[in-house]
Amino acid sequence: MIKPFIDMFKNKELRSRILFTLAMLFIYRLGAGITVPMVDNTKLMAMISDDSLFAMMNTLGGGALEQFSIFALGVGPYINANIIVHLLSMDVIPALTEMAKSGATGRMQMDRVTRYLAVALAFIQSFTMTYGFDVSYGLINNPSIAKYLYIATLLSAGTMFAMWLGDQITIKGIGNGISLLIFTGIVSNLPFQFIQAFQSMVDTSSSQAMFNGILGFSAYLIVYFAIIVLVIFTETAVRKVPIQYTSSSVKRGGNEMTFLPLKINSAGVIPVIFASSVMMAPITVMSFMEPTEFSETLKNILSFNKPIGLTIYIVLIIFCTFFYSNLQVDPEKISENLNKSGTYIPGIRPGKETTEYLKKVLNRITVLGAAMLCFIAALPQLISMFTTLPSSVSVGGTGMIIVVGVALETMRQLKGSLTTRSYRGFVDNRK
Repeated sequence: MIKPFIDMFKNKELRSRILFTLAMLFIYRLGAGITVPMVDNTKLMAMISDDSLFAMMNTLGGGALEQFSIFALGVGPYINANIIVHLLSMDVIPALTEMAKSGATGRMQMDRVTRYLAVALAFIQSFTMTYGFDVSYGLINNPSIAKYLYIATLLSAGTMFAMWLGDQITIKGIGNGISLLIFTGIVSNLPFQFIQAFQSMVDTSSSQAMFNGILGFSAYLIVYFAIIVLVIFTETAVRKVPIQYTSSSVKRGGNEMTFLPLKINSAGVIPVIFASSVMMAPITVMSFMEPTEFSETLKNILSFNKPIGLTIYIVLIIFCTFFYSNLQVDPEKISENLNKSGTYIPGIRPGKETTEYLKKVLNRITVLGAAMLCFIAALPQLISMFTTLPSSVSVGGTGMIIVVGVALETMRQLKGSLTTRSYRGFVDNRK
């Protein structure tokens, strides 16, 4: 278990990449603690602790929203822009559809469009968030349009700098840079979460109360790590579809069969982020208006801590999971590639029949993936409904899914890099 980590730091190139990644993540966390000028964030901290939607956004940003730092938006606008561009490329805007089908060149053009859209979204979101927070909580002293535009520009620049840090990690470091920035923000908040849970559960007024509290906290830790195991299972579980080659020349053996792996959760954490963004939009719009009975009712309905809001959240996650899974895994494209490579699924005819079979298998396993995703994402709210623990210290949630997924993917890449370098070293020694 420890040997791979030792081998990673023995390799000079890999060690340099790891240290570079850590340096970039340190810069990001340093910026997350720098509050934007002219902002009083004390009222904002109290608001975030009371609002479940903003609390989740703050958790994903590692406390950057609570501090109203230059990285308060994180890389959220880029993620939203990426989702929007991918949706519009599905025969909605012909130019984007053509880019999506143009290979590597088309992907570069789509990435450029995504970044331009991310800048626009970052500025709009920064301005609306600053204005809404100031109207509701008095965030800025002597507010004016010029101050709103100045703060919005700073927040947008912070988002673009965070994107640049992510790109540098992807190119010169280890893992996906954007994912690692989100991962770092969430992990940095874990010590505070455990301390808050301990303070909420352990009563030091008497020895008996302290003993019971420590037992409860121990049970909390056990459940926490059990949920981590469940998330790992969800992220790594695959349905193996058997495939065979028609040509004996490409077979490994007489009757040897290979498999086409389909992940149970092909959509990852995107459905949870998208569902929370959809629920957040009406509240953001309402922040521009004077408080009314309707706006207060809508806020209560969309609250994760209320049964109606939680139900809407779960329905949105299920819908987005099926939609994004079919977007990520295209049965028609897989069927076409199998046909071109001279492979087939035993008992299934190539072509349309294979496509229909893959669609059926994908939809069936996505039911399990969506159920797991809903359970893990809704668990903090369910616990806060039936216990005294706040949702910010409950187990499960979007943050855990992201942390486990990014950690697994980064470890796969590290092991792959280590294996490649070991193989190259073996070949060089033989020469």
